[in-house]
Amino acid sequence: MKKLSKLSCIVALLLSVTFYAQESNPIIEGIVKEANENSQLERLAHEMLDVIGPRLVGSPQMKQANDWAVAQYGKWSISAKNEKWGEWRGWERGITHIDMVSPRIQTLDGTQLAWNPSTSKKGVTAEAIILPTVKDSMTFKNWLPNVKGKFVMISMNQPTGRPDYNWEEFATEESFKKMKEDRDAQTKAWRENMSHTGYNSRTIIAALEEAGAAGIITSNWSKGFGANKIFSARTKKIPTVDIELEDYGMLYRLAEYGNKPELKIVAESKELGAVPNFNTIAEIKGTEKPEEYVILSAHFDSWDGGTGATDNGTGTLVMMEAMRLLKKFYPNPKRTIIVGHWGSEEQGLNGSRAFVEDHPEIVKNIQAVFNQDNGTGRVVNLSGQGFLHSYDFLGRWLNAVPKDISKHIETNYPGAPGRGGSDYASFLAAGAPAFSLSSLSWSYWNYTWHTNLDTYDKIVFDDVRSNAILTAILTYMASEDEQSTPKDKIVLPMSRRTGEQMVWPTPRSPERKGMLEEK
Repeated sequence: MKKLSKLSCIVALLLSVTFYAQESNPIIEGIVKEANENSQLERLAHEMLDVIGPRLVGSPQMKQANDWAVAQYGKWSISAKNEKWGEWRGWERGITHIDMVSPRIQTLDGTQLAWNPSTSKKGVTAEAIILPTVKDSMTFKNWLPNVKGKFVMISMNQPTGRPDYNWEEFATEESFKKMKEDRDAQTKAWRENMSHTGYNSRTIIAALEEAGAAGIITSNWSKGFGANKIFSARTKKIPTVDIELEDYGMLYRLAEYGNKPELKIVAESKELGAVPNFNTIAEIKGTEKPEEYVILSAHFDSWDGGTGATDNGTGTLVMMEAMRLLKKFYPNPKRTIIVGHWGSEEQGLNGSRAFVEDHPEIVKNIQAVFNQDNGTGRVVNLSGQGFLHSYDFLGRWLNAVPKDISKHIETNYPGAPGRGGSDYASFLAAGAPAFSLSSLSWSYWNYTWHTNLDTYDKIVFDDVRSNAILTAILTYMASEDEQSTPKDKIVLPMSRRTGEQMVWPTPRSPERKGMLEEK
């Protein structure tokens, strides 16, 4: 019995070793080891965010980033190119300086909005006024001449600069409730008053400019400490600046109390005419099925209040690092691997829509698209996007991912097709199996999405490193899969809103001449 027992132990040990050897994959092990021990993420982030900076469509920094990425891929022996997809109004941000010069001297925190008409180097000095409370559009029309030669503040003065979570932690329940009720009432009154003017928050800008305003002042608070959303100016000749909540509130009170705040605003910029815009495309050619494709996807452009770190610098970093890892440990893939760094996602998925429209031969043979675009956090959600058999193929691919990464990911099969939000939707609309690697928030919506705070220091590199490993392994598995991805779609349910049968999203053409009608 003892001899038999020993023999059984030896057989069991041999079987376990054999099983482990079958499960062990040197490519995956190499990817994980290299990503953890020789990550390039910090260096790439510094070069892209600190040196180049924000990547507004049509800006010289966007083209600088395109060229930088091509050069970086070249250093890794990966073929890359910039592919023109359209033109945009070229604009370059210059110096912004906002000073209150009366009733006292103070430099204010704020910036000019994108595509702002430039001031001279001397800037513009004028009194800042607020919108009046009016009973109807005629009353407002009669008031309009008062804006001549004045800066006009067109945003509501926020009653508190503390985010709700701060109130919830420290205020009494009664105080928190009262604050929210008061804020709701103030917001409602503000919106009603705006409608009484005969305009909305956008159309009133043209009316104020036409009436001779010296400039427009906004404060688009993002409901977080120090965070403001920074988008585009809507003026043609006069400056538009966004001032952070704390300083805007002070100016508003000064104007409201009759202290007549006076500002000097310098907001320099350059108009560059029509400039070409590009997608940066890199490729590792397939060996067995080169006409089938796995696509890594992330938009390259950003708004320019910060440096576009988590929207979408981190997505860009994930895809670049994943391509580096794949080239090193999987240089001869079965299928062709493409990475697309798309332009002008922020204005309507334009770069990826152009790629889909211009390359039907690629789109029809896509094995999978993996897109990442919602902040610095580790991936926590993967939807089948309405593909009937997504459980089978995504499940197979995800099973190869180390458990310390995959255990955080909630899957949703078969899910429903996304209709926008990021570039995977451009491919999905064309029927390609495209998936969003949706990540943990890290207060993304309030603190970094399109804000002045979207900077390098907000990156959580451990999570980005995890996402690069995940993307590289999913890409490897999709490329190696013996089966072509089935593209059968689910029957979509009835819409609760319309009561009608929902349909699959359809492709939309990109805007290829952006903002050029204005100049």
